[in-house]
Amino acid sequence: MTMKLLHLFITSSKPVVEILLITIVGFYMALDGVNLLGQDARKYLNNIVFYVFSPSLIGSRLADSVTYESLVKMWFMPVNVLLTFIIGSFLGWIVIVITKPPPHLRGLIVGCCAAGNLGNMPLIIVPAICKERGGPFGDPENCQKYGMGYVALSMAMGSVYIWTYVYNLMRVLNSPVETQPSIESDYDTYKVPLIPSKEEEDNQKVGRWDKVKRRIVSLSEKVNLSTIFAPSTIAAMIALVVGLITPLRKLIIGNGAPLGVLQDSVTLVGDGAIPAMTLIIGGNLLKGMRSSGMKKSTIIGVLVARYILLPISGVLIVRGAYKLDLITSEPLYQFVLLIQYAVPPAMNLGTITQLFGAGESECSVIMLWTYALASVSLTAWPTFFMWLVA
Repeated sequence: MTMKLLHLFITSSKPVVEILLITIVGFYMALDGVNLLGQDARKYLNNIVFYVFSPSLIGSRLADSVTYESLVKMWFMPVNVLLTFIIGSFLGWIVIVITKPPPHLRGLIVGCCAAGNLGNMPLIIVPAICKERGGPFGDPENCQKYGMGYVALSMAMGSVYIWTYVYNLMRVLNSPVETQPSIESDYDTYKVPLIPSKEEEDNQKVGRWDKVKRRIVSLSEKVNLSTIFAPSTIAAMIALVVGLITPLRKLIIGNGAPLGVLQDSVTLVGDGAIPAMTLIIGGNLLKGMRSSGMKKSTIIGVLVARYILLPISGVLIVRGAYKLDLITSEPLYQFVLLIQYAVPPAMNLGTITQLFGAGESECSVIMLWTYALASVSLTAWPTFFMWLVA
C-alpha cells in the first residue's frame, strides 16, 4: 500500500514538476538582464497562443478520439464539466465576500475557482494510472484507449467553457461599475398631471421600448458575444464535425488517411500550447513577486475552494448521478468525472488576464501556490477516487 501511494505521488507530481520547471524558465527569460520575454514579447506570444496554439491543441485531440458512439456514451461529461465551472464560480464569489479583494481582482479569483486544468493534468495522470498492471481500470491497452477519449472530450469542453463562460464572467466582473447620474431635487421636474394625455402615454411606451433596447445592447456589450466563437471554440466545433462524420474522419484521421498530414500538422502546432502558456505564467511571475496586490487570505481561500470544497462537491454529484443511473458503472469513466473537480486552475487564465491587461502578476502568484500544492491534492484525491469507484 505504501509503495502504491509513493508511486501515485510520483505519477501525479510529474505534470506539476514539468509546469514548475517551465515556469522557472519563463521567469528567467523575463529578467531584466535577459529580457527575452518582456512585457511586449509576452503579449505577442499570448496572441499566438490564443489564435494558433490553443485551437490546434483542442482540434487535434478532440477529432482524434471522439466518435458518435463515444459521444452518446459520454453525454454526461459536458454537463459535469459545466457543473465544475458553476460550482467553482459560486465558491469564488464566497471567497470574494469573505476576503474582500480589490475590485480588479474579482474576476481573476472567480476564474481561478471556476476553471480547472482539464488538459495536461488528466492527460498525464490518466495514462500513467492505466499503465499499472492489476489496476482498478482493467486491461492497460483498453484503459489507455478509452481513457484518452474521456480526457480529450474533457479538455475540449473545458476549453469551450473557459472561452465562453469564464472569459465573459471575468470580463463583466473586471469592468468598472457605471456611476448613476445624480437625481435632481427640483420639485418642478416631478410635476405630472393626474390623468396623462394620449401623446404622453405613447411617449411612455416608446420610452419603455427604448429602455429595453438599451438594456439588451448594454448586456450584449458586457457579455461580448463574439468571444463565444473564439478560435478554440471554432476549433472544437470543426473537430466534432470531423470526428462524427465517418467519411471526413476516414479522410483526415488515422495513419492511413489520405489527408492525414493535416491532422499531423495540427497536432504538431498544438503541442506548443502548454509550454507557451506556462512560459507566459513564468514571465508574469516576476512582476508578481515585485509587486502584487494579492492578500494571503485570498490565496488560502482559492486553495480551500479548489482542493477541498470542489472535490467534495464532485463526489456528491458523480455518485448521485450514478445512483440515479445517469452514468454507467464503468470505474474509469467515473474516475475521469471525479478528477475534473480536483485539478489546479487552468493555464488559460494567464492568457485571459494577459488579454485584459490586468491581474497578470496576481494570476502568476495564484498559479505558483496552487501548482506547488497540486502534487498533494493530486495524490490524495485520486487515491480516494480509485477506492471509491473500484
